[in-house]
Amino acid sequence: MWLQIAGFTALPHLGGLYGVYITRKEVNTWYPTLKKPSWRPPNKAFPVVWTCLYTGMGYGSYLVWKELGGFTEDALVPLGLYGTQLALNWAWTPIFFGAHKLKWSLIEIVLLTGTVGATMMSWYPISRTATMLLAPYLGWLCLATSLNYCIWRDNPEEKEEKRRLEEKVIFQQVSLGRLLVI
Repeated sequence: MWLQIAGFTALPHLGGLYGVYITRKEVNTWYPTLKKPSWRPPNKAFPVVWTCLYTGMGYGSYLVWKELGGFTEDALVPLGLYGTQLALNWAWTPIFFGAHKLKWSLIEIVLLTGTVGATMMSWYPISRTATMLLAPYLGWLCLATSLNYCIWRDNPEEKEEKRRLEEKVIFQQVSLGRLLVI
């Protein structure tokens, strides 16, 4: 029993660790260059919040798994939705921080938030406790979605891509000029 509890509770943290790997550099280089709303949480809050949220969702998934007798046919929808939202959760960080795709990360987090809502609806008849463990997560995702929207709105990606292209062209022209001089 303790092994299952530990496994289910630890599983969401695996994607979180990968997210830390991607975010670690970008949070000090690219992220500070973005225009962000004044109400955004401080950077130091994110690891604490995500540790709590991942632990809660992981334990909630254990409660659903246990109540349904393991990976049974009845568990297909509730645990399938849980797995889908977990994959979407893990995918957001590489899209936002890794690829710097603000619009795609916004679309992705809207899908994630909806999937968490569907997961909660599917869990409610099985375990109200498990459902309530997802409530802070859904609340945080609403905040994160609003933050993602404001960042996307206030930081047009087209201008950034155009600027990068112009820098690349200038670099190539300078490099070509050096070759012609030699």
